Amino acid sequence: MPHPLSRRIADVLDLAPGEPAVEYDGAWYTWAQIGETARAVAAVTEPGGRIGILLRNRPAHAAAMLGVLLGGGCVVVINPSRGDERTRTDIAALDLPVIIGAPDDLAALVTATPRTTLVTLSDLTGPLQIARATESNPDTGRPGVAVWMLTSGTTGPPKRVDLRYDMLAHSVIGSPQPPQQPRQGVAIVNSPLVHIGGVYRILQCVAEARSFVLLDRFDLDRWAAAVRAYQPKAVSLVPAALRTVLHSDLTREDLAGIRAVTSGTAPLSADDADAFTAKFGIPVLTSYAATEFGGGVAGWTLADYQRFWQAKRGSVGRASLGAQLRVVGDDGGPLDADQPGLLEVKPGQLGPDTDWMRTTDLARIDADGFLWILGRADQAIIRGGFKVLPDDVRVALEAHPAVKGAAVVGRADERLGQTPVAA
Repeated sequence: MPHPLSRRIADVLDLAPGEPAVEYDGAWYTWAQIGETARAVAAVTEPGGRIGILLRNRPAHAAAMLGVLLGGGCVVVINPSRGDERTRTDIAALDLPVIIGAPDDLAALVTATPRTTLVTLSDLTGPLQIARATESNPDTGRPGVAVWMLTSGTTGPPKRVDLRYDMLAHSVIGSPQPPQQPRQGVAIVNSPLVHIGGVYRILQCVAEARSFVLLDRFDLDRWAAAVRAYQPKAVSLVPAALRTVLHSDLTREDLAGIRAVTSGTAPLSADDADAFTAKFGIPVLTSYAATEFGGGVAGWTLADYQRFWQAKRGSVGRASLGAQLRVVGDDGGPLDADQPGLLEVKPGQLGPDTDWMRTTDLARIDADGFLWILGRADQAIIRGGFKVLPDDVRVALEAHPAVKGAAVVGRADERLGQTPVAA
C-alpha cells in the first residue's frame, strides 16, 4: 500500500493536469508534464530501492525526485557541483542500481557499467532516455527512507542522513485530506535541491497543490522579478540571500506583496532582521532546523513575532511541529531556564518514542520556551548555510608544497555570515 506521501503526490499530479505547476527560466510547465516524467521514473523505481539523482534546480529534476517518491523508492542525493573527482568517487562507492541526471552530468561524472541503469533527463517536453542494466545488481535498498540526503556534518567529512517517508509527511502534509483544487498564489523556490531546504519547499508546494517558480540558484534580479510578477505573501530566504536583498536597491514597493520572510539554515543576527524590517516593513521569522531532524524544530510564528519580538529579539522562536527542546550541562543533566549549555532535541517528525538527540549547538531556553542559539561547540564555520570544517581547509592547504603550516578561522561576512580565513 502506498505511503501517504506517495499518495498525496499522485493525488496532486492528477488534480488539475492542464494547470501550470512550475515556472523555470520564463517558461511554465503543467502538472501533466511533471506527472509524465514522474511516472516514467516511478516505473524504473523498486519500492525501497536506491535511485541516485544528480540533482540540479530544474523542473525535470524535481519531477524525477517526485517520481522516485511516487514509486516508493529512496532518492540518493548526488551533488554534481561538489567537484568532479569527489563526485565520481562518491558514485563509485554507492554502486547504485539506477542513476538519473542531465546528459552533461552523466557524461562527465558517471562511468557506464552493465550493473547500472542510466536515465537521461533533458527537459519535460520529451520522453526519458533509459539505458538499462544488463547485469544483475542486487540492492538491499533503504526501505522507509524517502531521501538519503547528503549533508555536511560537524564531526567529519560530508555524510548522508535518512529522511524517512514518515518524517517528510509529518513536515509537509497539513490536512490528511488531499486538496480539492490548486492553491491560489505562486511560491518561489530558490533553495538548492541538494539541500533539505529545497526538497522541503518543493514537497510542501506539491502537497498543497501550489504552483511555484523554480530558480536554479538565488539570483537577486530573477528573484525580484518573480516577487514583482507573482506577489507571494511569504518568501523563504537563507541569511546570505536575505542580506543580499537588504543591501540591494530594492524598495518597499518591489516587495509590496510580502507579509513575512522566513529564514533558516544558518544564524541570522537580530540586527540584520531588524534592519530588513525597517527597510521593507516586513517581519523576519527566523527558525532552527537540521537535516538530521527532517526539518524545523523551532521557529517564530507571526503571532509570536507581533507579541514577543521586542522582548525576545535574537531568539529563533519556540518549539514547532511537535518538537521538544532542552539544554543540558557537561554532565548531561537538564539545566534550568536561561542557563547556557548544549541543546538536545526530540523532533516531532521522528515520532513520540524518539530519544533525545544531542546537537553541537550552545543554547539557552527561557521560561516562555524561546530558544537562543549562542554558538557552535565544535567551531564549525557556517558559510552561506553550509558547514566548513577548519581542519579540512588546513589539510588541503598543507598538502601544497609551498605551505609548511596553516591555521583557519571564521571571519564575519556581511552576506554569507562567515567565511574561512587562513594564515
